[in-house]
Amino acid sequence: MSGSMNWDHRPRDHRHRDAQKEVTAGVPNEPITVTTAYHVAPGRESEFRSWAMAVLGAAARVPGYLGGGVLAPGNIGSEWHVIHRFDSDHSTAAWEESAARTQLVSYGDQLARETGHRRIRGLSAWFEGPPEVAPPTPPRPPPKWKLWFVNMGAVFPPVLVFNLTVIPYLGGLNALVRTLILCLSVTAIVTWVLMPRLQRFLKKWLYPPLQALRGRHKRRAA
Repeated sequence: MSGSMNWDHRPRDHRHRDAQKEVTAGVPNEPITVTTAYHVAPGRESEFRSWAMAVLGAAARVPGYLGGGVLAPGNIGSEWHVIHRFDSDHSTAAWEESAARTQLVSYGDQLARETGHRRIRGLSAWFEGPPEVAPPTPPRPPPKWKLWFVNMGAVFPPVLVFNLTVIPYLGGLNALVRTLILCLSVTAIVTWVLMPRLQRFLKKWLYPPLQALRGRHKRRAA
């Protein structure tokens, strides 16, 4: 999964902390990498990025925080990932139970829906990054009868107008030339004027599942 990573710096007080320090029992207390996936409401990607950076800034004030980042998706509609790394279970719990996180998560619910949460112990997870996310399934094409209806709605009006207003003045031309002029004019009007407007006007009717998904995002954001 392609994307851009914006990394924040570790707090200065913890920059040289040993991520593999020994606990009392003598077992290595390995770093914890926490990855949270989000499906961002359409059109609120910029707000979500600012929110995620604010989350990273708040987490950086927790003792034991080692760093984090925001991974933006390569495709529109794919999941975003917010990544944190802590030096121990104790520091991870301190962040997850903090009042600052609770307040930020409450606001973040207006921008995105959490779709996954992963916690991995050890150093390798930090370099591997979040799991591969399958690209979103493209919407199914509308039924052919709907496409026929839209095409008829786009073609019939200009053909009718052209026959009533222009063809009578082209009676002296060869039938082939008249037909060519009609086809060139009608296809140009349909392609650049009528069809784009009809598709926008009827998009909820043509793609109901996609519109229902966007409607849920808007209601959640409101």
